[in-house]
Amino acid sequence: MSSTTDTLLQEIKGPTPGQQLRRRIFGHMGLLFGAGVLVVLFVIAVFAPALAPHDPYAQDLMGRMQPPVFLGGTWEHILGTDHLGRDYLSRLIYGARISLLIGGVAALISGIIGTTMGVAAGYFGGRVDAVVTFLINVRLAMPVVLVALAVVALFGGSLEIVILVLGLLLWDRFAVVMRSSTLQVRSREYVTAAKAIGCSTTRVVLSEIMPNIVNNLIVVVTLEMAHAILLEAALSFLGLGVQPPTPSWGLMISEGKQMMLFDPWLVAIPGVALFVLVLAINLMGDGLRDVTAPENRN
Repeated sequence: MSSTTDTLLQEIKGPTPGQQLRRRIFGHMGLLFGAGVLVVLFVIAVFAPALAPHDPYAQDLMGRMQPPVFLGGTWEHILGTDHLGRDYLSRLIYGARISLLIGGVAALISGIIGTTMGVAAGYFGGRVDAVVTFLINVRLAMPVVLVALAVVALFGGSLEIVILVLGLLLWDRFAVVMRSSTLQVRSREYVTAAKAIGCSTTRVVLSEIMPNIVNNLIVVVTLEMAHAILLEAALSFLGLGVQPPTPSWGLMISEGKQMMLFDPWLVAIPGVALFVLVLAINLMGDGLRDVTAPENRN
């Protein structure tokens, strides 16, 4: 009798917030697909030494340009070998590390810079807002690719330089979105109430404003992470990004472009890998935005 009563009460009250969240997550196919692909790629990147069948740096000139197994190659080199005889599957696996590392760290650096500036401009307004808006306009007037090319050409194309350059160039979208979101939230009743009871600025920002704009932040993080990965690939393709023999998907495309008409798989394999990674990041970001939207928190 007691369990029946509890069940009836639960049906009357409706699902709990936790149950609603689980339903939204498992009912969003884009989020599940994107998160699943990212988890798989993250596991591959972390356990690359155990998963790679060969040393990605080992050269075998006698076995160069072997085709993938689905084009008549051997199972010893499932995705074939490149122009230096290096195993393509091993380099593809290690390349996932480079792409995820660059995308994640660059998005973190730019996110910290842009979010701090945007929230400060939106919350304080006045001169702070004017200064931040001026800096945003200056940054938007600078073409990202050209500036990145110039800086990398000047200081050298190492992994650390590429990450730092991208992190310092991609903060403008964070600042614009966070400024706009903060301007919308700062006049809400709960923010006014928090100020009225004497909460400090730090507590108001962290406890009242940030939780209500985090869904917008998630979208920008995923967009800029994907943007950083594509920019790194473009720089590596032009020879000014990650330098050989470091396995990078953009560098693999660059090295295979001269044989593209005869062996298109040299470009297609890392190109498809980039496409799948960027698609998964965007789908997961879009799904997280839908799940964490304020209108879904009832």
